[in-house]
Amino acid sequence: MRVLLVKTSSLGDVIHNLPVVSDLQRHVPGIEIDWCVEAGFADMPRLHPGVRRVVPVAVRRWRKALFQGRTWQEIGAFRRAVSGETYDLVLDTQGLVKSALLARWANGPLAGYDANSIREPLAARFYARRYAVSRAMHAVDRNRALAGAALGYVPEGPPDYGLVAPVQSFDWCPSDPYVVLLSATSRDDKLWPEAHWLDLGAALHARGLKVILPAGNPVERARAARLAAALPNAVAAPPLGLPALATVLAGAQAVVGVDTGLTHLAVALDVPTVALYTATDPGLTGVLGRGRWANLGSKGQIPTVDAVLQALFEAAP
Repeated sequence: MRVLLVKTSSLGDVIHNLPVVSDLQRHVPGIEIDWCVEAGFADMPRLHPGVRRVVPVAVRRWRKALFQGRTWQEIGAFRRAVSGETYDLVLDTQGLVKSALLARWANGPLAGYDANSIREPLAARFYARRYAVSRAMHAVDRNRALAGAALGYVPEGPPDYGLVAPVQSFDWCPSDPYVVLLSATSRDDKLWPEAHWLDLGAALHARGLKVILPAGNPVERARAARLAAALPNAVAAPPLGLPALATVLAGAQAVVGVDTGLTHLAVALDVPTVALYTATDPGLTGVLGRGRWANLGSKGQIPTVDAVLQALFEAAP
């Protein structure tokens, strides 16, 4: 049996869909799984050994250059790539009109959530097979439940993300035990105060732990460098791709991170993780794994350093 999963973005959502691959492998012996995903996140499903082929799409970039010839050449190449295989099932776990339209270009019966279970009910009209899944479930569980309904099994147990981090070494990465602090996120209202990061870093140093601060864009790198300069034995990591970040996270004693996809990645790698929420409710989209993890804070509720330390050393004693 051959299945195409359509979950294009964002990074956290893509990570939330990884347990579907593990479930399919467990319940459908011999299954072949392909995945349609935004090009910027394509390395994530590639880290799951159960994914046979990744089909990148670049909707985010195409939207910005819709009237350029190169864009339409790339769209044509994507259509050929996604329609070149015959699938027994095309499963859209994204549940958006955008993803449903992309999924329609694939060669196989299209399935997804029914109109009452979906964020954009119009998307359900594109599906040949529709399934009811409670919107009160966590996002990870919703993905698993949809795939189970479509393939005739009931998911059981904690989510298995199935990730295998690459074996790599970095000359800047400390050989001593370290904790990764993920201070960067897409929105300023999701940030944790810098003073809190400094207090946390000092407390970790007092316990003999070094600190690594990854960052992406120039603003994030400036913040990471500022924090690292104020903390003993702290390292502001250079820009890293997703496979390298997975390696660094997998080697950590623990991770503390704001509401960002990399915090979900840490949990997916079974690293003890404390996730910090200041602008959103983590109830249905917070970190969820099979290891040791904690979601702290909520909309308008900023976690204290003491609460983070308590949760951190309960997760990683």
